[in-house]
Amino acid sequence: MYEGVVQDLIDELGRLPGVGPKSAQRIAFHILQADPTDVRRLAHALTQVKEKVRFCTVCGNVSEADLCRVCQDPRRDPSLICVVEEPKDVVAVERTREFRGRYHVLGGAISPIEGVGPDDLRIRELMQRLADGTVTELILATDPNLEGEATATYLARLLKPMGLKVTRLASGLPVGGDLEYADEVTLGRAFEGRRLLDV
Repeated sequence: MYEGVVQDLIDELGRLPGVGPKSAQRIAFHILQADPTDVRRLAHALTQVKEKVRFCTVCGNVSEADLCRVCQDPRRDPSLICVVEEPKDVVAVERTREFRGRYHVLGGAISPIEGVGPDDLRIRELMQRLADGTVTELILATDPNLEGEATATYLARLLKPMGLKVTRLASGLPVGGDLEYADEVTLGRAFEGRRLLDV
């Protein structure tokens, strides 16, 4: 335990996700030893991100304007929406350069253990986007874990009466991985999603 503002800084850093007590202490002492100009730059960046960044009014992605860059881009296919859990997932999909549609960020996944239900996510907003009939396919790109699967299943059931094409990202073995280290669920999905080889 340290005194005063040093302990306050360690406590605040420790509240960040993924930062444990030791890491918080290490970051705090790094800040103490850093050049005052670097610390001011960090403080300014933190203040600016809270003042300027908001969520896109259409898809829920992070943006400095009412619409994010994807929603503003007229070259994106409006008939195709990829549903993701968090804004960081948009970045991951964009890195592939395979998807040319638009996104919908749910703001999390259904997790009864954590008290997150469908009403806590941006599902109502998704339904409003689908109401005009422009969208023909919805790609469910939620995480391949229990919460992500529950969310995808809930959405698929909710959307079934709309006659919309609802697809799920394939999941399976990572490139460069060994079969012996794959869990049963991943290996099972790899078998389900197998495809014909054109040689």
